[in-house]
Amino acid sequence: MFFKIALSVLFCGIALATGETYEGYKIYDINARNAHDKDLLLRLSANEKYDFFDLPKVMGKPARVMIQPQDQNDFEAALNRFGLSYQIINENVGRTIAEEALQNSRVFTPKGGISFAKFNRFDEINAYLEELAVAYPSRVMVKTVGKSYEKRDMKAITITNGDGKKDKKVIFMDAGIHAREWIAPAGALYVIYQLVENFAENAHLLKDYDWVILPVVNPDGYEHTHVQARMWRKTRKPINKNCFGTDGNRNFDFHWGEIGASGMSCAETFMGETAFSEAETIVVRDMMHSLSGRAKFYLTLHSYGSYLLYPWGWTSELPETVDDLDEVAQAGAEAIKASTGGRYTVGSSTNVLYAAAGGSDDYAFAKANIPIAITMELPAGGSGFDPSPAQIEPFVSETWTGIRAMAEKVIAKY
Repeated sequence: MFFKIALSVLFCGIALATGETYEGYKIYDINARNAHDKDLLLRLSANEKYDFFDLPKVMGKPARVMIQPQDQNDFEAALNRFGLSYQIINENVGRTIAEEALQNSRVFTPKGGISFAKFNRFDEINAYLEELAVAYPSRVMVKTVGKSYEKRDMKAITITNGDGKKDKKVIFMDAGIHAREWIAPAGALYVIYQLVENFAENAHLLKDYDWVILPVVNPDGYEHTHVQARMWRKTRKPINKNCFGTDGNRNFDFHWGEIGASGMSCAETFMGETAFSEAETIVVRDMMHSLSGRAKFYLTLHSYGSYLLYPWGWTSELPETVDDLDEVAQAGAEAIKASTGGRYTVGSSTNVLYAAAGGSDDYAFAKANIPIAITMELPAGGSGFDPSPAQIEPFVSETWTGIRAMAEKVIAKY
């Protein structure tokens, strides 16, 4: 009994030390039986008190939502009134966060390396990139491509095979535009690790292509989730005295401000006061255009839900080249299924998940003229959102299997 009490006190201490505790928050899975149920869930998602992680349009995948304690009775009453069945998959998000913080703190990262047994802090990620540039100077270049609102250096890594050839075609990849999606930067780091430190097995991916990777698009938000509020999603630039941050994936100037984006400054999907109002999205935009003509594949990593999504996010209509987009995405899904049994849903963002105008993939495809633009939503962990530290390596290894297959398909096509 003493051990349990002491452990509980320790967990609470960790949570309090990191700001918002999320004590008593619950995560619900809600099953939709038909299109009418989907419409009911869409109505519920309009309530900004309800933090929907996933609102799939495809049947058979539950919606997932986090609810704070003071809203749980009303929320459950609404579900019962609508006749929607649900399951509480996490009874106390705060406790889960505290437990996983403790696990994360126990992992030691060796000097000159990176650990895939924990979620790394932003400075650790940047340090790893710089260490690779020193260790592999003929194949790796690291450049500060901009600064975040809070003046953190945003570093991108360019990975080559060292043959010195200029103006190769490019695969451009980013991750972490949503702060709380920690597994996304971890996935990007694993790609970097495979291409650089496991070069012999992956040399064919670098023969005719360079890879340019920005592992954390939203460093201010990412650090905020480590020290203050684990489930923070947006950037950190103040909007007014009450609201901070913009959803970077609603801030790109292609159908900006349309369906799936909010004009409410405190909303999780706030689109920003203008398109490209955020220093971080400007960096991504400028990188896209600097690679114009060379970039053939843009991949952005998110979580969660196991999706491979392509344009459009602003309409249910499909691009003329949908067959090319689908071919690449299906290659990733099939490789993952063959390797681990993991099942990814493939399709256009609006048709299989939800509308989200102003996204980076639509912009890359339409404005930067990158022929293949895909959003990869990684799977959820057992706690309902990101995986625990112990699950990171299996998750990112599976992710790499899909990315490698998609890259091989792009290289063969272009």
